[in-house]
Amino acid sequence: MCGRYAQSKNMADLVEEFGITGLSPFSPLPANWNIAPTQEIYIVRQTSAGSRELATASWGLIGHWHKDDAQARASQSHAINARSESIFEKPTFRDSFRKRRCLIPADGYYEWATALGQYRPKQPFYISGTDGVSLSMAGIWSLWTSPSGQIVQSASIITREAVGMLLPIHSRMPVLLPSDRWERWLDPAEKEIDELRGLMEFSEPDRGLYAHAVSDKVNFTANNGPSMTEAITLGEPETLF
Repeated sequence: MCGRYAQSKNMADLVEEFGITGLSPFSPLPANWNIAPTQEIYIVRQTSAGSRELATASWGLIGHWHKDDAQARASQSHAINARSESIFEKPTFRDSFRKRRCLIPADGYYEWATALGQYRPKQPFYISGTDGVSLSMAGIWSLWTSPSGQIVQSASIITREAVGMLLPIHSRMPVLLPSDRWERWLDPAEKEIDELRGLMEFSEPDRGLYAHAVSDKVNFTANNGPSMTEAITLGEPETLF
């Protein structure tokens, strides 16, 4: 799964990097090196008119059936990730998968080692690209209207089975879409399930990624700043290398 990530680029950089031609948020989000579920995040999506816009959403998809704010917010922590293998059939995600797909920009994301790997369980790692370009995580978004009439936008990150050098850390990873697939992925007119599933499949999904261990400080949402992503050296007992 992907339970925390970093996004520190300003709106101007994201607008250029993701080819935004439409609207952008009136108020920018602050740089955040320890984004947690239910916090506001940037999403990139395409409008029905064909323009690509930058918007914000609460991390954790809210199903349209929730009746009150407490229930809706409580549900978010269980819907921050959607599995690519079943997203098209799960009631919480399937409608958004067909109609409301997005990209979620990230500097990198955090993963905690499982007991099945070669590192001590719960050792945090930071996974990012090696070229400074944002990761473009595949996502879905939705709208929920509260009883008071407030419209809440929410989003989830799509995950897949981990491969390659990521496997010793965790069994899951975000679906990272190359730029040549953005247009079709974001197009709300593209609704064929098999076509959409095919867009999430390609060889070497871990290409260009780099992982390093980071401090346990990232475990606490109150901790933030660039130091969250700084590499630490693991002691000999903590790794088989």
